[in-house]
Amino acid sequence: MLTDDLKNEIQGAYRHLLDSKKLKPRLGQRLMMAEVARTLAGADMDANGHREGAAKVCVAEAGTGTGKTIAYALSAIPIAKALNKTLIISTATVALQEQVVHKDLPDILLHSGLNFSFALAKGRGRYLCLSKLDSLLQGSQSSHQSMALYPDEMQQQVQVQDQKVYDAMLDALSAGDWDGDRDNWPDELEVSLWSRVTTDHAQCTGRRCPNIRQCYFYKGREDLDKVDVIVANHDLVLADLSLGGGAILPEPEDSIYIFDEGHHLPEKAINHFSQFSRVRSTERWLEQGSKALAKAAPELAVTTANQYIQRLPAIMDSLKQQLAMLFTHLEATVSTQPDQRGSIPYQRFPQGIVPEHLRLQSQELAGGFRDMHDLLDKACNILEEAIATPEHGITGPEAEAWYSSFSMLRSRAEGNQSLWQDYSAAIEAEEPPRSRWIAVVEGAGGQLDFEVSSSPILAANTLQHYLWSRCFAAVVTSATLTALGRFDRFIMRAGTPADAAYIVVPSPFNYAEAGELVVPAMRSEPSNADAHTEELIELLPQILEFDSGSLVLFSSKRQLENVYEGLPLAWQQKVLRQSDYSKQEVLRRHRAAIDDKQQSVLFGLASFSEGVDLPGDYCSHVVIAKIPFAVPDQPVESALSEWIEMRGGNPFMDISVPDASLRLIQASGRLLRTESDTGKVTLLDRRVLSKRYGRALLDALPPFRRSLS
Repeated sequence: MLTDDLKNEIQGAYRHLLDSKKLKPRLGQRLMMAEVARTLAGADMDANGHREGAAKVCVAEAGTGTGKTIAYALSAIPIAKALNKTLIISTATVALQEQVVHKDLPDILLHSGLNFSFALAKGRGRYLCLSKLDSLLQGSQSSHQSMALYPDEMQQQVQVQDQKVYDAMLDALSAGDWDGDRDNWPDELEVSLWSRVTTDHAQCTGRRCPNIRQCYFYKGREDLDKVDVIVANHDLVLADLSLGGGAILPEPEDSIYIFDEGHHLPEKAINHFSQFSRVRSTERWLEQGSKALAKAAPELAVTTANQYIQRLPAIMDSLKQQLAMLFTHLEATVSTQPDQRGSIPYQRFPQGIVPEHLRLQSQELAGGFRDMHDLLDKACNILEEAIATPEHGITGPEAEAWYSSFSMLRSRAEGNQSLWQDYSAAIEAEEPPRSRWIAVVEGAGGQLDFEVSSSPILAANTLQHYLWSRCFAAVVTSATLTALGRFDRFIMRAGTPADAAYIVVPSPFNYAEAGELVVPAMRSEPSNADAHTEELIELLPQILEFDSGSLVLFSSKRQLENVYEGLPLAWQQKVLRQSDYSKQEVLRRHRAAIDDKQQSVLFGLASFSEGVDLPGDYCSHVVIAKIPFAVPDQPVESALSEWIEMRGGNPFMDISVPDASLRLIQASGRLLRTESDTGKVTLLDRRVLSKRYGRALLDALPPFRRSLS
C-alpha cells in the first residue's frame, strides 16, 4: 500500500532534487513517478513479507528528455527499502549501465535527500580467477588445458608478452593496486589473454576453492547482499534466473526489477534460452576430451572417480561415431549454397517438427550425452570434495586442475543432451512452437560444419516462467515500447501479465515547433532497388547541402556502400561510414569535425538508430533511406511468421509493419536529444503515402510538423 509517509518521502525527494539542481518539474516525469509508485506499492504481502497473488508490473514508455532514471529511482528506492526488497536496475547496454552507476545514482544520492547504497553487479567472466592465474604461473596449464567452446577457438601456448601481463597482474594484486576486475585493469585485455584467467559457473568450485577467501567475484557478490540498489544488465539478470535465481543476484522473490531499455528484454531472453551445437566441432572436442581422460586416468587411478572415468571413453567413442553418421546424412540433405543475398544457408523445420529419421538420431545422441554427463557429474563431485580433503588420494591443487577440465566437459555434455533431447521430442508443434533449424557454417580450418539450433520464437513463456511469476514486482521502461501506438507487440513478445499497468508519458519536447518530417517527391520506390539507390545518390547532396551535422540511416549495407560509391568525391570526403572505424571512433570523428565548423555526414545501419546521442549541431538532420522493414529470412523470424499465418493472422501486418514502426520511431528519435534541439527528419520512401499501411506508420511517429510532397 502506498502510505502517506511513502508519498511524502517520494514527493519530498523530488522537490529536493529539483530545488538543488534548479530544475523545473516535468509532467511526464511526475506521471511516471506516480504510476511506478502505485504499481510497486500495490503488491499484497503476507506476514512474512512474501508476495501474495501475481507480481505487479508497470510498463512505461517515456521518450527522450523525460528523465526516466530520476522518475523510477525516486519512486522505487523508498518503496523497495520500506518493503525490505532489493532494487535491481537492469540495462541493455554497458554505456547506460555505467551512466546509471557512475553518474545518475550518485547525482540522485547527492541532490534528493534520500539515503541509499548501491553497487554494480557483474558476472564471473568480468573477474580474475586466482586459481587460474596461479595455475598459469605455476606452469600447470599445459597439463590441464581448459577447453574452448570449439577446437578452432583453442587457446594457444602462453606467449612471452602475455606472461608479462600475468606477472603484472600478480604484482598489482599483491600491492593492492588492482581488485581483479577486468574493467579496472589499466590496459585493454585481449579476449584470448583474459579467458585463461577467468572462469564460469561450470568450472568454478565455489566454496570449496582454496582461494575462496580472496575470490574477487565472491567479494563482489557479498557486497551485493549489503546494498539497497544493484545495477546489473539484462544478460546477467537472465543468467541468474536461468540458474534458478539467487545464484548471482538476490532471490527474485525478494527483488524489485527495473528494466531500463526494456524493449531489448524479449530479444535478450530469446538469445539466452536458445540452444545450438556444431556437429564436426563436437566430434573434435570429444576427441580432445578423450585425450584429456587418457592423461587423467593414471593420476586419478587411486581415487574413487576412476570407476567413472574408465567408462567414459566407450561412450564418447560411440558419440563420435553417431555424429560422423549425422554429418554424412546432413551433407546429403542440407543445401550448402548461399541464397541470392549471400546469406548463410540453413534448413528450417516447419512448425519446429523434426523429421523422424533425425528424431531417432537425436534420441541416440541425447542418451549418449546423458550417460556422459552423469558419469562426469559423479567424477566432478568426487574431485570437488578432493579439493578440500586429502582423503581421496590426490592433492587439492591436482584435484582442482582436473575439476576444471572435467567440469567443462560435463557442461558441454549437459548442453548437448538438452539440445538433442529437444530435437528427439519435437514430434508436434508447441504453442507457440520453437524454431529448429540446421545452418551451414565454417568450422576449424575453413572446413564445412553444421550448426544445429533450437530457439523460442517468442520470449513470452520463458519470461513468464523465470521472471514474471517469481519477481516481487517489476518496471519495464524505454523510449520505444509501443508500435503503431499500442503495446500489443511488446505484450506478445514479452508476455507481461494481463493486469500490468501500461502508460505512455508525454515528452517534454515540442515536436511541432522543433522538428519537421519531410517526405519529398520521388520517382522511385525501394522495391526497385537500383532506381531507388540512383535517386538517393542524386538527392542526398541536395537535401544535406546546408546541414552541418547529419545522420543517414540505411536498411542494408549494400545500399549504403552503393550510395557512397556513387556520390561525388567532394561529398565522399564529408561522409563517415559506420564501417570505417569502431562506432565510438566514428562518432568521435564526427563530433570533432562539427566542432571545427566542418560539415560531417554519418552513414549508418540499424545499430545507429538507437543509442546514438548527437545533440545540437551534431545532428540537425536525420535522413531515413527507406522504411526499415526486416526481411523474415532468419529462422526465428520465419518460424514466427509461419505461426502467425497458421493462426489466421497476417505476418506482414501483425509483425513486419509494427516492427518497422518501432524502428522508424527509434530512427527519428535521433533528431531531438535536448529541449533546445531543432531540425528535420527526411524519409526517402513514398510508401508511407502510397500504401495502405503508410498512414498508420506516419501517425505513430512523433508529432513533427509535416511536409509531404
